[in-house]
Amino acid sequence: MFKNYTTNDNLFLPPTLGDFIAPNDPVRIIDRIIESINLKVLYEMYPGGGCPAYHPRMMLKLLVYAYMRNIYSSRKIEEFGKNDIRFMWLTGMNSPDHNTINRFRSGHLKDALRNVFAQVVEFMVKEKLVSLDTVYTDGTKIESAANRYTFVWGKAMQTSINRIADQINQLWAYAESVTKQELLDTAPITYQEVTPQKVEEVIERIQEVLQDVEADKKVTQKLRYAKKNWPQTLQRYEQQGKILDGRNSYSKTDPDATFMRMKEDHMLNGQLKPAYNVQISTHQQVITNYTLHQSAGDTITYKQHLDTFKQMYGAYPTTAVADAGYGSEENYMFTQENNIKTFIKYNYFHKEQSKNWRKDPFRSSNFFYNAQRNCFYCPMGQAMEHIGNKMQKTANGYEQTISRYQARRCEGCPLRGSCHKALGNRIIEVNHNLNNLRNKEREKLLSEEGLKHRSQRPQDVEATFGNLKSNKAFKRFHLRGLKNVETEFGLLAMAHNMAKIA
Repeated sequence: MFKNYTTNDNLFLPPTLGDFIAPNDPVRIIDRIIESINLKVLYEMYPGGGCPAYHPRMMLKLLVYAYMRNIYSSRKIEEFGKNDIRFMWLTGMNSPDHNTINRFRSGHLKDALRNVFAQVVEFMVKEKLVSLDTVYTDGTKIESAANRYTFVWGKAMQTSINRIADQINQLWAYAESVTKQELLDTAPITYQEVTPQKVEEVIERIQEVLQDVEADKKVTQKLRYAKKNWPQTLQRYEQQGKILDGRNSYSKTDPDATFMRMKEDHMLNGQLKPAYNVQISTHQQVITNYTLHQSAGDTITYKQHLDTFKQMYGAYPTTAVADAGYGSEENYMFTQENNIKTFIKYNYFHKEQSKNWRKDPFRSSNFFYNAQRNCFYCPMGQAMEHIGNKMQKTANGYEQTISRYQARRCEGCPLRGSCHKALGNRIIEVNHNLNNLRNKEREKLLSEEGLKHRSQRPQDVEATFGNLKSNKAFKRFHLRGLKNVETEFGLLAMAHNMAKIA
């Protein structure tokens, strides 16, 4: 016996789409929340006039729900919008095509999404699902949609420029040796003067001088090649230098992406791939802030990340917790100046808890410091006198003062072989301000509250990354350009948060 069925759409009382969707389905949560928030900023992205556009509220619902369902391709979103009951109910049977979806995602939504994201988080704060007082921060690298083998390296470019300068100087020296005279009162080109105009002028000058003498054919041939190709090459390097803007690399197919070493590389060999450094702050595994950066290191991203938090919510968090990658003098001073209570580990926090570290007499951090005399004492008890300070700047321009101390008589010391292997007397470098900040941070980290936050951090922010990368299968961006990938990750973060509400 089988149940009867009829392939027939002629129903006497046809049902509505909502009849097939459960009352607690996540699609209803998205519809309710996005209907309740103010989208004035998004409306202002439309210039008006022309053919009426799809409603931005409907388009936003469509994208957020697609990202919740792990659907990131605009063509797939178009397909589901036409065939899936939940999508059809959410869009009111509207069916925007993939070009319309892409234009909305990369255009209208680009400058308005962060405001919308903040409103969703504030909605969750009102519902007491999350707090903005405490944030757990960490970063991960997500691969760009760029081609993996279209790299431009800053160091390789500079090496090529230096090689051109060296070859011009060699041609200059040859011309002087052939003509038996110095070429007027000019001098060979320096590395700083390697510009297309300067190189072209110098090559023309050398060719002019060699016209009256019998020069080596290889030299004249090289000069013709140089005049034809080197100025164009240097112009290309100038354009690439502007794109690099202090970075060490970029991809030709996504100039905003920087080549970074990926931990989860499928070849397990830590390949360099075009990627973005994604920073998030969470509480109760809800993403409260996100920023994207072109630098691989986490340390220099922290100030900008917290500033973005303040721009969205009007104030910095009360308590900030982060891993050792953020423990720098610059970040400690920044949080201290803004009255943020921190629990941020530094690079050797765990190592210094071991007996081997604390009892190592030759480690400079274990040397006794006499503050009155401003000197350290080596394992033999000899004073290491202060020999001066040096200033160094971070990538953000923050200045650090490093004090240098030198031992007096290392020659003949019975402990020298274990103490150091450098020639001459041992010199140590100490950042006193950073040491004082670390001492204060250590006390907080080892307190009962510090232990609580240290145990909560990995299961809060790292678990969130695990959900995004593994459960939501988001290991590579689908758009290109810093602003576009920031929009894409914002949609992903909103979808993650709404799934938490559901």
